[in-house]
Amino acid sequence: MDPNPPAPRALTVIQLTDGTYTYADPHNLPAQQAPQQIVQHIHQAPPDRTVQRLALGSGVGAGAVAAGVYFGPLLVGVLTAIAANLAVLAFLAAVMAWGVVSVVKSVGGSEGKAASKRLRRR
Repeated sequence: MDPNPPAPRALTVIQLTDGTYTYADPHNLPAQQAPQQIVQHIHQAPPDRTVQRLALGSGVGAGAVAAGVYFGPLLVGVLTAIAANLAVLAFLAAVMAWGVVSVVKSVGGSEGKAASKRLRRR
């Protein structure tokens, strides 16, 4: 027999993965790992590459591809601005014509009514 027996180690209660509890020696347990951190990068959708595919498929150079990518959205923006300007001008023309007809009707008497009928026919 050993004259100096080792001191008894204190056992620790741990919970197993299946939910049950057991006694374990804390010195024999693996070191606990920190929770794994998940880094998720969220990106915008890639730009439409249709112009690039068409240009590369027909054998054109990188300059044509770059021009298509740069000037494509620029052209859409310009056409949209032109359409908005034309819509505003058409609205203003309609409002002004309505105003002229209303003023001529109210001021002109019988001649004004005849003139407004002529304007309305046009």
